[in-house]
Amino acid sequence: MKNPDVPRTISRRDLLFSAGGGISGVALATLLARDGLLAESTDQACAAGTGSLARRPHFKPRAKAVISLFMTGGVSHIDTFDPKPALKKYHGQPLTGFGEIVVRQGYPGPLMASPYAFRKCGQSGIEISELFPHVGGVVDEIALVRSGFGKSNDHVLAHYEWNTGSLLMGYPSVGSWVTYGLGSENQNLPAYVVIYDARGGPNAGVANWSSGFLPAAFQGTVFRPSGDPILDLRPPAGIGPERQRARLDHLARLNQEHASRYSGSSELAARIASYELAYRMQGCAPEAVDISRESAATRRLYGLDDPVTEAFGKQCLLARRLVERGVRFVQLFNGAKARADVDDWDAHSNLADNHSAHAREIDKPIAGLIRDLAQSGLLAETLVIWHSEFGRMPISQKGLGRDHNPGAMSFWMAGAGIHGGQVIGATDQFGYKATEQPVSYHDVHATLLHLLGLDHKRLTYYFNGRQMRLTDVHGELIPQLVA
Repeated sequence: MKNPDVPRTISRRDLLFSAGGGISGVALATLLARDGLLAESTDQACAAGTGSLARRPHFKPRAKAVISLFMTGGVSHIDTFDPKPALKKYHGQPLTGFGEIVVRQGYPGPLMASPYAFRKCGQSGIEISELFPHVGGVVDEIALVRSGFGKSNDHVLAHYEWNTGSLLMGYPSVGSWVTYGLGSENQNLPAYVVIYDARGGPNAGVANWSSGFLPAAFQGTVFRPSGDPILDLRPPAGIGPERQRARLDHLARLNQEHASRYSGSSELAARIASYELAYRMQGCAPEAVDISRESAATRRLYGLDDPVTEAFGKQCLLARRLVERGVRFVQLFNGAKARADVDDWDAHSNLADNHSAHAREIDKPIAGLIRDLAQSGLLAETLVIWHSEFGRMPISQKGLGRDHNPGAMSFWMAGAGIHGGQVIGATDQFGYKATEQPVSYHDVHATLLHLLGLDHKRLTYYFNGRQMRLTDVHGELIPQLVA
């Protein structure tokens, strides 16, 4: 009989077999975790402060990625996607029958007809402004919502509404909620990328892509709109991979020691993860952002051969290259708060000059993006949304401009199996208020999450004593978009 106090001996063969099996198990677990096949909950990933691993959606998704095209400044719906013949009929007369007319900056004038003609486009015959001849050419891919509305007529607060779901600062952005729920499909690129206008950032700045009270790992990563999208992507001369790896490992050990004493700091965990992501990006990102690899025909499709459309065309082309490489959420901004009524869509004094200039910048690149995604098969699994913070008033301001109007706006979605060539909702005869099937930003967010396979009522994060969600206690699916 063996003495239990004597340590059991093991043969060299058994030792190698056991060790090999253990290493294989660790490798398998790592691979399964990377592909989102382990039963790791979203909360566990957040507790670890990382957002890179892919996670299972709540149900089968129709989209894997989102491209958000945000027009900062407030696009006039009645001059772009919502024709109002009554404005021409009653041009110069006061707006009556709606109670008190609330304006943002004063100078309320009479009803003002649109300076643009509308024409029927595509097989669907949807009327689109002459501002967008190229977008009109792909209107059969688009589901146009003419009954959007918000709460605030202030630029910053309205940006918060549409990009974070709240009027208050400090809430997570839509892209942060998406990456919190789904993680990333590419460990060598950020899951959430923001590319703003080359002239500057939008109203509300970084709050548009902040992670808010979610762990910092889920905030958006800004790519530069001109020049090299990512600075310092290549290591300095004389720093080889082994030396750089050793430096990062040493830095990681120091950070981990600090993190062990301050375990509640998601910012530190995100910083550690960002160093590792930056290291991995050195091998993958240069190819991903190199649009010179695209054919001359593709570059023309996006308008890169025209100085007017080149800047936004580059943003759109880069967005396509990123989503096809597994980036989950890409947000592009057109318009910058640099000079009032010039560098964004905020047309208080001269709408015709303002909107004509900005429409020329974006029309061809957006149509090129839709066509390119469609011909590559990516449109079926990519949701494209075009939107702004609010619409504009049917009355004039300062003679030729229009003031802010959160009561009515137009936006559209394409891809993700959405039935194109349809119009959803309507405004009154002047375009002052959404009247038929009004759609709020909560409804838009609920629908967007649904198309990605996420239930907006189940995607929650515990903060300040309760389970928080993007749609708060609101949000209804837009039935025509999820059918």
